[in-house]
Amino acid sequence: MNRSPITRKPYLNDAVIGNSSMLAALDARGEMHRLWWPHVDMPQHVETMKMGVLVDGMQSATSWLENEQAWSHEQTYLPGTNILRTQATGRDVPLMVVTTDFAVPDKDLLVRHVTLTNTGKEPLSLSFFVYASLQIAEHPLYNTVAFERQIDGLLYFRHQYAFALSGANDCAGYAIGDAFHHASAGYLPGDAIGMVPHGALSFRMTLAPGETQLLPLYLAAGSTVHEAMANMQEAKQVATDEWLARTEAYWRAYLQEAKPLALANERVQAIYERSLLVFKLMSDQKTGCVIAAPEFDEAFTRCGGYAYCWGRDAAYITTAFDRAGLTSLSREFYRWAVLAQDPDGSWQQRHYHDGRLAPSWGLQIDEGGSILWGMHQHFLVTGDRAFLEEMWPAVEKGVTFLLSFLDEETGLPLPSKDLWEEREAEHTYSAAAVFGGLTGAAAIARELGYASLADAWLKAADSIKRGMEQNTIDERTQTFLRGIKLSVSEAEYEEAVAQGKPVATVTDDKGYVRRQLAQDDVKDISLIGLSVPFQVFDPEDPRMVATADAIEQTCTAPEVGGIRRYEDDTYIGGNPWILTTLWLAQYRILQGRLSEAKKHFTWAVEHATALDLLPEQVDKATGEPAWVVPLTWSHAMFVLTAQMLAEAGVETI
Repeated sequence: MNRSPITRKPYLNDAVIGNSSMLAALDARGEMHRLWWPHVDMPQHVETMKMGVLVDGMQSATSWLENEQAWSHEQTYLPGTNILRTQATGRDVPLMVVTTDFAVPDKDLLVRHVTLTNTGKEPLSLSFFVYASLQIAEHPLYNTVAFERQIDGLLYFRHQYAFALSGANDCAGYAIGDAFHHASAGYLPGDAIGMVPHGALSFRMTLAPGETQLLPLYLAAGSTVHEAMANMQEAKQVATDEWLARTEAYWRAYLQEAKPLALANERVQAIYERSLLVFKLMSDQKTGCVIAAPEFDEAFTRCGGYAYCWGRDAAYITTAFDRAGLTSLSREFYRWAVLAQDPDGSWQQRHYHDGRLAPSWGLQIDEGGSILWGMHQHFLVTGDRAFLEEMWPAVEKGVTFLLSFLDEETGLPLPSKDLWEEREAEHTYSAAAVFGGLTGAAAIARELGYASLADAWLKAADSIKRGMEQNTIDERTQTFLRGIKLSVSEAEYEEAVAQGKPVATVTDDKGYVRRQLAQDDVKDISLIGLSVPFQVFDPEDPRMVATADAIEQTCTAPEVGGIRRYEDDTYIGGNPWILTTLWLAQYRILQGRLSEAKKHFTWAVEHATALDLLPEQVDKATGEPAWVVPLTWSHAMFVLTAQMLAEAGVETI
């Protein structure tokens, strides 16, 4: 039989660990739900990985550690590291189990260092079980599990991926096929091999009152079964405490290279440090690609997935890298970005780690503009002229595409998806991003001695700005429109006609009719981008001030505070976001309205998780994390805002 436990992976990842080649997501009880290797975006291999205890004479069935009725849990990261420690304390048995999870730097090795302590007054004899279902590359078929005596553990393999699971202690038993059922019953029958994805190991121990025993577990990966077993044998030859010490030293050395934050607030410092640690986990060691978040919705049940690289997100993220002193991460990203660029000079919506196009719903012109802007931002921090020379062919191609994608009628970029990937129009934010890309590219051209190109590109940027002034300002309110030429459904079009709003239709060469509203006047936080970061308009421009004030008035969540993306947002319930709230804080800093900026920044601090991770959204009623943990863009905006506050003279929060 091939039964495995019915598992529903959580949407929210409570904790993440990794080493930039291996990335794992766990819940607050220490159960591992996801493991990516050899890249941080794909493939994912874990269906579930559980641990449990059966105490002789006290339990009739195995008690799995994630069971909240049987165990209470505490979880924290070791300070200054991506090492996770989860403590499970028995409610019905006098036992404390502490699991320290980490991926060893520069090794294809994940360690689960378990300690068991008898907290009672009588000796305990027990069996410890580890159950792992590895649907390798997220595929339920063509998996094999075998017990290998060379490693005293299980070998999982499918095609070019293999994993070895074993412990530093001798195992007492093993099972393959129907392994969860057997482990739950407390007996592993010793099946040697099976074409199934799941297996289990057991370990025996006796604990005197107050005694603690160690049970280090290892999961080693390889591209062949022989490589995985060799990596397991290496793991066992080094004391687990040594692997732990090496990993601690690695993360602390990484943080020492970063720029400190001059804000006197313990929680702010903790989130800043955690942000830097998240940055490294989300940056693929082999390619330099940076993902938006660890995946959590593999089947696209509520969204289109997040474990991809967006040029838009990455421009903000790499700017945060640079501001935090992590310039090497930025440089490696832009080297990757060159590989991801299309032959025509465009950058598409999102990509895999190897630069190939990921599942997509169309061009978003702000992506390419943002990447060119970000390249120049990196140079402003590093002064690395060799970097510009390396990027120059991509810059020139990128600008050529941007200039080919302009509407002769309006002077704005042609219709494409907006930054929220929800609507097609000539978006004001997209125009600002293209402006930023052109001005950044012009500065690069001038630095490299291409003065005539620099002048031409600046002229093109100025033309876009004029197009924005002529087409994207609401004459009635003197605020910026979200966009023009907004594509809508037939019903929305007819409603607009009935209300007397200006509309239009466009018929393409196949005879399909696209219906448009002349103006999109919804208040949207992305309009802040016209001042920060793309500097199209001065923050004190009366139209920018009016726009920002209108955004704050219409987009503030009434119950828990924070800023929604736009006034009629419905995505995941229409919640306030961390990055949007910090975006408004950045604008207030530029205005010199520091008390307001601190209010928004403090809101973000207060809505970090207990592990100092930042979600994408906060539930509009409860204030709890509502979607995506951690979101790299949220952490980037936190770092950027914190540094801006410090530079503005704020000393404490």
